[in-house]
Amino acid sequence: MNYLKTAVLLILLAALFIWIGGLIGGQSGMLVAFVFSLLLNVGAYWFSDKIVLSMYGAKEIDEKSYPEIYQIVRDLARKDNMPAPKVYLAPANAPNAFATGRNPSHAAVCVTSGILNILNREELKGVIAHEMSHIKNRDTLIMTIVASIASAIMMLANMARWAAIFGGGRGDRDKSGGLIRLLAVSIVAPLAAMLIQLAISRSREYAADESGARLVGSGYGLAAALGKLDTAALHYRFNASPQTAHLFIVNPLRGNFMADLFRTHPSTEKRIERLRAYRG
Repeated sequence: MNYLKTAVLLILLAALFIWIGGLIGGQSGMLVAFVFSLLLNVGAYWFSDKIVLSMYGAKEIDEKSYPEIYQIVRDLARKDNMPAPKVYLAPANAPNAFATGRNPSHAAVCVTSGILNILNREELKGVIAHEMSHIKNRDTLIMTIVASIASAIMMLANMARWAAIFGGGRGDRDKSGGLIRLLAVSIVAPLAAMLIQLAISRSREYAADESGARLVGSGYGLAAALGKLDTAALHYRFNASPQTAHLFIVNPLRGNFMADLFRTHPSTEKRIERLRAYRG
């Protein structure tokens, strides 16, 4: 059911993008938006991991320097019958983690340096199991495509806003109607895209929590880790991009009303409650 919901929301997001293109540029605008969305998806498929990892200055680490992480990743991969992903470290004091890549054979798990300072082995194992579940479930590809289309919608909305400011439109005879339409697009479209993005992100987080708990045989390690990470997020500033915030295991954007209102993740308290109730 979660996969059906995700597919429907992805279609809605793509349709929203094409619809906005039509409002701005008519049929030709719809065609351009459609072609652009295809190019975005192709680019996201092939280059998403490299783009996201470079955004956060992540570097691949070796087993000699971080044997514990490598052992956890290797053991979980063997248990889940999947290729072991590459392991990266992002130089950030804010404790967090994410996974990226187009499929299990081309994937990476990235942890921040801060997460290694506050989690014990059982908690770190729960976090890595969660991220590897994202990889196996193809969530990393889905969420990157979502981020790409949502970013493009924001770009179109900005174009509509500037067109409205300078009296643009599609050459409508009713110029005021065209301005109203452009202003509506510039306000409503980003909000709709964000709501769809949040709906997809939240459903996939719950699924990865459950899959990760099943992989390690218990939800307690991940539950304890989420509690620590959520508390730490209030004290460490993380310069994360809003378009990629949903990739992290806990929401890295905190501290203002808008960030809390449009949370990219389900309630941490609810996630912990569900994990502690997990019985296998």
